[in-house]
Amino acid sequence: MLAALFRLVEIAGGRVLIDGVDIATIALDDLRSKVTIIPQDTTLFQGTIRYNLDPFNLYTDADLWNSLESACLKEMVEALDGQLVHMVDEGGTNFSAGERQLICMARALLRKTKVLVMDEATASIDGQTDAKIQTMIRKSFEDCTLLIIAHRLVTIIDADMVICMNEGQVAESGPPAKLLENEDGIFTSLVNETGEASAKFLKGVAKGEVSLDALADSDVSFEEEAERGRDGVSGGGSVSPSSLDQKTSV
Repeated sequence: MLAALFRLVEIAGGRVLIDGVDIATIALDDLRSKVTIIPQDTTLFQGTIRYNLDPFNLYTDADLWNSLESACLKEMVEALDGQLVHMVDEGGTNFSAGERQLICMARALLRKTKVLVMDEATASIDGQTDAKIQTMIRKSFEDCTLLIIAHRLVTIIDADMVICMNEGQVAESGPPAKLLENEDGIFTSLVNETGEASAKFLKGVAKGEVSLDALADSDVSFEEEAERGRDGVSGGGSVSPSSLDQKTSV
């Protein structure tokens, strides 16, 4: 799906429409400038933090600091020698995996595109930080369509639509709360496999009874339950959940 969306390959048949526009009819540069992806494997270059956030020098320092603050990186960068001009090693090896992912997230925040793809973007981040990031993303990209691929269910539990894939086919889809009404459904089984405590929390979020802020602000560790759930999902082999957070028409 991502290969088709970014036209890494041209599809053999059918069309991909964004707001009614066939993406095959527009220039490749135009398409990719309007769709942003945050991949699981981070891409950082040797250069300053500023260069990694804004390689074409399109934004002000104030814009960069705002994006860093939204990505929970402002305090970390302020503590570095040189701050925005602090050097990043090739591949970002002088930062942790989580920090590298957050830098990529801050870069995406700067672009303010209408379609954002997150491909396991928070896999390197602990559960509580993930919840904070998800809350931030919902606010910062409230007028944007989010396509989220994730094994960690807390990442997609409050999406407008969840699509469960099985052997390359759509096994079930719909709002999380609706899918959870089916006790024998794939999504319900994935939620239940996370353990009693986390399943209760996830179902509460899906039904609108609990906010993700409760996890982001909690001192009680949810990480072990979340990781158990993640292991249960990824270990299933044939089933991988993803979600389409429909904020605008796509």
